[in-house]
Amino acid sequence: MSRSAPPPKIASVVNIRLMLVDDHRLLREALRAILEQAGDIELVAEADNGAAALALAREFAPNVVVMGIGLEGMGGIEATRRMLAENPDIKVLGLSAFSDRRMALQMLEAGARGYIAKSAGSEELLRGIRAVAQGQGFLYAEAATAIVDGLRRHSPQGKQGDVLGRREREVLQLLADGRTSAQIAQTLSIATGTVEVHRRNIMRKLDLHNVAELTKYAIRKGLTSL
Repeated sequence: MSRSAPPPKIASVVNIRLMLVDDHRLLREALRAILEQAGDIELVAEADNGAAALALAREFAPNVVVMGIGLEGMGGIEATRRMLAENPDIKVLGLSAFSDRRMALQMLEAGARGYIAKSAGSEELLRGIRAVAQGQGFLYAEAATAIVDGLRRHSPQGKQGDVLGRREREVLQLLADGRTSAQIAQTLSIATGTVEVHRRNIMRKLDLHNVAELTKYAIRKGLTSL
């Protein structure tokens, strides 16, 4: 187990207190260098196993935890479940060497806001961290593809998907990909206000209450527009 005390807050731009959990020291060192250059992320602690992560989460109260899944002893999925039971305000981004749909779904079921593969680039990692910090869902593209393809093969489309219109399904797809309303508006060439209307309608029709729930719904149903 390793720890690092929070550095003095000399820049008001720092607003994400992050803990990094992974059992590979070289990977943590590489990620640390990326995070230190981000400008808006403060790395407050590091852990190399699930038990240490729980203890450090209590001590440092991070906003976001990047949680490796393949940890020795207590795995990242169980550590996520226990950590969020103690502090539901923490946002967890699952980190794995594989774009595995089962692991991604298990992390989401444990309460994680997102999932990213270790093969992702630094910009994708930072985008994922910032998305979950804002309460959004985030799935790395390869993981999302693996999940949706698997669910298409093994699960029939739920009846609830039929209640969504074409544009609503497009908006749902982009929301599940972690896009903001402004980004969705630009992609679909519609007004941001229209995106917000679609999002409210989707939540009302499906009886869902936040973007994380929408993300879980989208990947579980395997909607054909995703």
